[in-house]
Amino acid sequence: MELSVTRRQLEFIRSTAFETLFGGAAGGGKSYAQLIDALIFALQYPGSKQLVLRRTFPELKRSLIQVSLSLYPTSIATYGETSHRWKFVNGSVIEFGSCDSENDVTKYQSAEYDVIRFDELTHFTKFQFTYLLSRVRGVNGYPKQVKSSTNPGGVGHGWVKARYIDCLVPGEEKDGRLFLPARVQDNAFLMKNDPDYVHRLELLDERSRKALLYGRWDLFEGQYFGEFSTELHVCVPPDPLPSWWKRYLAIDYGLDMLAALWIALAPDGTAWVYREVYRSGLIISEAAEAIRTAEVGEHIDQRLAPPDLFNRRQETGRSAIDIFADAGLYFDRAMGERVAGWYAVKEYLRPFDDEQGICTAKLKISPVCKNLIRTLPLLTTDPANPNDTANTPHEYTHAPDALRYFAATVQPDGDAWRPDRYDGDVGAFLAYEG
Repeated sequence: MELSVTRRQLEFIRSTAFETLFGGAAGGGKSYAQLIDALIFALQYPGSKQLVLRRTFPELKRSLIQVSLSLYPTSIATYGETSHRWKFVNGSVIEFGSCDSENDVTKYQSAEYDVIRFDELTHFTKFQFTYLLSRVRGVNGYPKQVKSSTNPGGVGHGWVKARYIDCLVPGEEKDGRLFLPARVQDNAFLMKNDPDYVHRLELLDERSRKALLYGRWDLFEGQYFGEFSTELHVCVPPDPLPSWWKRYLAIDYGLDMLAALWIALAPDGTAWVYREVYRSGLIISEAAEAIRTAEVGEHIDQRLAPPDLFNRRQETGRSAIDIFADAGLYFDRAMGERVAGWYAVKEYLRPFDDEQGICTAKLKISPVCKNLIRTLPLLTTDPANPNDTANTPHEYTHAPDALRYFAATVQPDGDAWRPDRYDGDVGAFLAYEG
């Protein structure tokens, strides 16, 4: 039996790191490398067990399973249509599985695998990945590994980028992890058999093209705020901030997270996010204390909170806003309509040339606001509503939601929204000019 692989695929197959990610551009031969590597492992280690995962089974069936049926020799292994397993004559097993929902991982609770392989790792949540890490175990003395392949984008883009891209030098193993970047040009077999593939990628929109053709992890398919740019939007604010600039506080609050953003509005309509508090597990009185401590000696012109915090609890007749008021913090109701709010954020992010021809934007974020900078570009489009953002992973939504409440409520000219100006017509509200 003769198998042909590229140089990068061979590096993936030979990797002995506990975690290996083969990721980047589309067409790099990542899935093929997974199947070849799984076959070699199965033959080399009799009685070994491997799990190959995609997020949904239909994706698995039309990709990896279909390819394996044409690739694996039936003289040494048989495939079970019901069990979705390849069983080899030496006792090894390659199992295909999926995790459609967040908690589907529990069906593997009692299982043990020598190798778990994630195809399109960014389609999995961090919880699913870390839970399944515990299934890589056994006393047979065989190598224990997690081998993954992926393109940029998807619900897990943020945690995958943080785990492998931001902290590793490509090709150099560190702390048991290895990242191998994939480029379509590395796949000589694809270039030879389908020379128009690159041309088809070049026809994609700019964001998808950069992600899938060049493997860019800062731009990816499904990203909601493709306008965001660290170079353009992250800037050190004036020190000190002019005292005549209006200052706002916008919060998103729950026991899971207090996300508080302090924003100064310059006379030219530029909003400077100059401070954040991002803390979990705070009851309302503790959240109020954290806010008061952050803004000691500072005058805040307006504090904004989402509409749900104004709802009164039936058993007490009091709202979260009432408890904040007990601590001396008084909030106005922010506009809560999601789509209109996200559109308002996009208006603040929109690049434009100033009078000197320099590209700028109406939103500037201080480098100290690390969580807003981290999470804002990770928001993805809601598959059910392309005008809205997805609500998962929920951890990514807190700081952007606080920004949304500000952007939807305070116009770039500094004229705050008031309830008497809003009659339910979102389009008219967004068109309001003073």
